[in-house]
Amino acid sequence: MQRRTTHEVRVGNIGIGGQNPVRVQSMCTTSTMDTEGCVQQILAIARAGGELVRLTTQGVREAENLREIRRRVREAGCDVPLVADVHFNPRVAEVAALYCEKVRINPGNYVDAARQFKHLEYTDEEYQTELRKIEDRLVPFLRICREHHTAVRIGVNHGSLSDRIMSHYGDTPEGIVESCMEFLRICMKEHFMDVVVSIKASNTVVMVESVRLLVKAMDAEGMTFPLHLGVTEAGEGEDGRIKSAVGIGALLVDGIGDTIRVSLSEPPENEIPVAYTLLQAARLRFTKTEYISCPGCGRTLFDLQGTIARVKQATSHFTGLKIAVMGCIVNGPGEMADADYGYVGAARGKVSLYRGKQCVEMNIPEAEAVDKLIELINKNESL
Repeated sequence: MQRRTTHEVRVGNIGIGGQNPVRVQSMCTTSTMDTEGCVQQILAIARAGGELVRLTTQGVREAENLREIRRRVREAGCDVPLVADVHFNPRVAEVAALYCEKVRINPGNYVDAARQFKHLEYTDEEYQTELRKIEDRLVPFLRICREHHTAVRIGVNHGSLSDRIMSHYGDTPEGIVESCMEFLRICMKEHFMDVVVSIKASNTVVMVESVRLLVKAMDAEGMTFPLHLGVTEAGEGEDGRIKSAVGIGALLVDGIGDTIRVSLSEPPENEIPVAYTLLQAARLRFTKTEYISCPGCGRTLFDLQGTIARVKQATSHFTGLKIAVMGCIVNGPGEMADADYGYVGAARGKVSLYRGKQCVEMNIPEAEAVDKLIELINKNESL
């Protein structure tokens, strides 16, 4: 897998795109007028490993309060970049750009009227007039962002496409993509490149198809903007995690994606470990020990679940290692070829240990095998 080539966008003290790792972010659930609540959530997200935090910014009051929130967060020793999430009001975006490292705007409601599910008819000339209105409102915002070194996210939501786009393109991935491309073309015209792009939907199939189509459209017009991935309104618990993994994971293994958010109906800090696990499964960021284990069957030669628990307890502090626990030689060295170390059933009550694909100790009594595995890892990882 080769990641799509994108240019770097600086957001505060971090880079998105280019050669940077895929960044992990989340969003506060508190009111942006609740300064203390926002500060505490931002700190909790940062402690969990979040690298950007977004805050909803409904009006100018909220935009102005971002200055105080940012001051308090920095005083607490946290330098995580803050992102204002703005809908419906370009003036709010312009104020937020003074105080945040990044501002998200939604093409579906930045200039176009709030969606009323009406079918609108335009002549070609009238449609071009609507596009000029977007440019007239967007360019002043981009100039403020350029002056204050503020990045922008152009974030399209499937559920908030404008009546204009819906009337012209229908409820299609092509319409979703064009809603985004209208704004990106203005950014290109203005030579404003500090832009991250996202297309989100609660329907994973629509989300994946639309992002793939967007990449083709950007490539055709010479755009290398980095991409933010997420399945919006994914839900909570197992459902939200699986839905996010399907949508985000499908694109990551395509090499698409420079920052992600796993949207869960839970405390926002819960999203961060899920995101890192997803990135590790996609082989993009290794932040913890990974365990490869067979499900067990009639050939399994030891207590598989108990052994996995003991191995995890003894090795979880090894960042980035892959350790395999395999019940028998059939699922042994071949199936665990991606692992750094392996614990494989050799005979009833006997275990063989591997380093990579090489067997280094054979027929160890099961009672000694976990300790021997730890010795092997400590010996080689301390070199």
